[in-house]
Amino acid sequence: MGLAENQLSFDLLESWLAKNPDVAGFKSDGKSIFRELALFQDYHGLPSFKKALVDFMAEIRGNKVTFDPNHIVLTAGATSANETLMFCLAELGDAFLLPTPYYPGCVLISSSRQFDRDLKWRTGVEIVPIQCTSSNNFQITEAALKQAYQEAKKRNLRVKGVLVTNPSNPLGTTMSRSELNLLVDFIKDKNMHLISDEIYSGTVYNSPGFVSIMEILKDRNDLKDCGANVWDRVHIVYSLSKDLGLPGFRVGAIYSENEVVVAAATKMSSFGLVSSQTQYLLSAMLGDKKFTKNYISENLKRLKRRQRNLVSGLQKAGISCLKTNNAGLFCWVDMRHLLHSNTFEAEMELWKKILYEVRLNISPGSSCHCTEPGWFRMCFANMSEETLNLAMKRLKTFVQESNHDNGCTAKRVQSSRRKSLSNWVFRLSSREHREQEQR
Repeated sequence: MGLAENQLSFDLLESWLAKNPDVAGFKSDGKSIFRELALFQDYHGLPSFKKALVDFMAEIRGNKVTFDPNHIVLTAGATSANETLMFCLAELGDAFLLPTPYYPGCVLISSSRQFDRDLKWRTGVEIVPIQCTSSNNFQITEAALKQAYQEAKKRNLRVKGVLVTNPSNPLGTTMSRSELNLLVDFIKDKNMHLISDEIYSGTVYNSPGFVSIMEILKDRNDLKDCGANVWDRVHIVYSLSKDLGLPGFRVGAIYSENEVVVAAATKMSSFGLVSSQTQYLLSAMLGDKKFTKNYISENLKRLKRRQRNLVSGLQKAGISCLKTNNAGLFCWVDMRHLLHSNTFEAEMELWKKILYEVRLNISPGSSCHCTEPGWFRMCFANMSEETLNLAMKRLKTFVQESNHDNGCTAKRVQSSRRKSLSNWVFRLSSREHREQEQR
């Protein structure tokens, strides 16, 4: 339950492949194009695939926005896309602001956190957290933004931008229009960049719906005549790893209206290209509009049904999720009431019990830089329904036993207190009796 993979709609992909054997066999009009695909292709990517990809991105967003295939850069997954943008936008020692909690990236807890790795390891860019709390369902506030910016200044860091994941990993929520407008106003005022990682944009199964940062820019008339063009400082990261469930295909992308960023990122993409065979296969699949329409609809239905199963199972165990959960392949789960103290040490003790005794691998909030102990991320789309039911059964048993043990401990403490009080009263009565006899 610690791996954010979407395995719920593989049958739809496999069915399409079975109906289109020529594509999987690298044929076009019945003739093999294997040799053509095996030799060097344009490093910019196959035009047919770039066109199919931007059309798919628009379809996921309800065709409220469109994307120019000339402004997209293909990368070997979103990891490569995020790192490439760091190289393009920042220098060694510069900083980006990220709202907490953010992308953990580790199945088991370790000192390695994914965005820390993706953004920092080779680029030398620093991350400064925007501290968000459960008091407003972890939404970004103006005060939190300003506090993070001032914290960076205290550390003598030059802030180059803000990076957000929308929908959020690990929260499983979409950002509101007010949050997105707040971010646009912030980068406009500070003359910095905004990266919107929209890798989960096709996993929004409940209202409110998904709003892309591109939609916000399109609706903001005040940005059109802005001296420092905000459009040039907003960049989108996307991948087919979550929406199509193809992390092994390593298909990611950067979309930017900034021609300098696109040119630089295109040069850097030669260090992490997407194979021509992969592009050919996916251009045919995504180009099948009947298939993509059905896939998007059916995939959301399955995600919604599976999320309901998880929430229901947790509720039966006396555990709740973040109420605003409406997207993603996971839920942000509140287990604060199971902590013996409000500390991250207690969170780690609980996590170890769930891992080693219950045999469930979930991600503790501390691995996501959450500021409040007791929150956990639970993934639900990488397993069968039977496995999920078993996991909920185990968790319910664990909670019941924990409550029983806590109840027994409380009774022992209470009994001990009563016994101690009785001894004290007995000693007091005996002393008073002796004093009366002496008098």
